Amino acid sequence: MIFRLDERLLFPDPDLADPDGLLAVGGDLSTKRLILAYQNGIFPWYSDETPILWYAPHERCVIFPTEIKISKSTKQVLRSNKFTITVNGCFEKIIAACSSVDRKDQDGTWITDEMRTAYIQLHQLGHAHSIEVWFEGNLAGGLYGVQTGNVFCGESMFSLMSNASKIALIHLCSMGFDMIDCQMHTPHLESMGAKMISRQEYMQVLQESVA
Repeated sequence: MIFRLDERLLFPDPDLADPDGLLAVGGDLSTKRLILAYQNGIFPWYSDETPILWYAPHERCVIFPTEIKISKSTKQVLRSNKFTITVNGCFEKIIAACSSVDRKDQDGTWITDEMRTAYIQLHQLGHAHSIEVWFEGNLAGGLYGVQTGNVFCGESMFSLMSNASKIALIHLCSMGFDMIDCQMHTPHLESMGAKMISRQEYMQVLQESVA
């Protein structure tokens, strides 16, 4: 059963989500609603052609920072110091790049203008953060996401140079978070130590980090 949200600031029990994780439709992307969503393991994912769709997957792809895997070639890149890394240096540029970069097997982007505005507001209030990777003064890659307690919920990443997004993720794992929520499983993330966990395990870590 898919629930339809109204102006009230609430979500149904995430346990009631469909098998694919779809929980609810509608509502808005106000800062308060987004914060409430992330606190309950829920996130928006939709396109310009659909209403706002809210997901609470029964399994989550996560990285526990102490378990991250760094290949020998990536370690060599880190030792070379060819990249410069900043945090929250240009959040708006990062989300713009994530929404415009071409991605294999994807037609267009799910980062709508409405979402960009909402997450920039979250950033301005200290709830969303970006990591920038620079090469010779030019933006080479990066990522952004939402911090909930001591859990970082990654939203999107991009790379204009080989290894740039890996460097951003590795730096994120060095920042003291209990867990990095990758949301979607990919072979690339799995190679770096990401694994699937149940929503129950995910919520236990999330609630402990918030507490």
